[in-house]
Amino acid sequence: MKHIVFLTGAGMSAESGISTFRDSGGLWEQYDVMEVASIDGWYKNPDLMIRFYNERRAQLDEVAPNEGHKIIASLEKSFKVTIITQNVDNLHERAGSSNIIHLHGELTKVCNESKSEVYDIGTKAVEVGARADDGSRLRPFIVWFGEAVPLIEKAANIVSNADIIVIIGTSMQVYPAAGLIHYAKRDAKVFLIDPNDVPAPSSSVEIIKEKASVGMRILAERLTKL
Repeated sequence: MKHIVFLTGAGMSAESGISTFRDSGGLWEQYDVMEVASIDGWYKNPDLMIRFYNERRAQLDEVAPNEGHKIIASLEKSFKVTIITQNVDNLHERAGSSNIIHLHGELTKVCNESKSEVYDIGTKAVEVGARADDGSRLRPFIVWFGEAVPLIEKAANIVSNADIIVIIGTSMQVYPAAGLIHYAKRDAKVFLIDPNDVPAPSSSVEIIKEKASVGMRILAERLTKL
């Protein structure tokens, strides 16, 4: 059974109604990125961070997986599928995918300051000033700018063993996630699905210039011929 690895980013969930940070109208226009997505921002104003991620968590109740998520999940019938996502939402899980690595953390979880204690809270809000069992302040289980990405080595190993790699909805410009494609085998088939002009990591990449749902419909058809 061939192994497909999906590298997904914000564009994967855009059709579901989750705003992307970098696009026009995205969340970065309302908040300074360093105030809500950096470890320095947490130390500077944790109350703001708690409120910001409470809002993001509440939004999950208002959105649903799109067709792109569902097609990826359906491929598990014919392929070994691993998803390595930069997204912190739970839409891949809700679509039915079973093997997902969240490089940048998960909205539905919180943790203590050291990240040694993790709590699954779903879409519930966190009270400002709430404490973990060890007495430290509860914080979002998110990998912020200025923090290490603990799952990056595991992700690189998975990519290095993939037969097919599909990049969806990510510019592959933010490191260390952007470097994952360089671990691909020479003979791995690589597809890039994005409606925007995204630089391809190599000339051998097959580009499908469509949004996630349309692109996945096209890709699913092509995979039947591989």
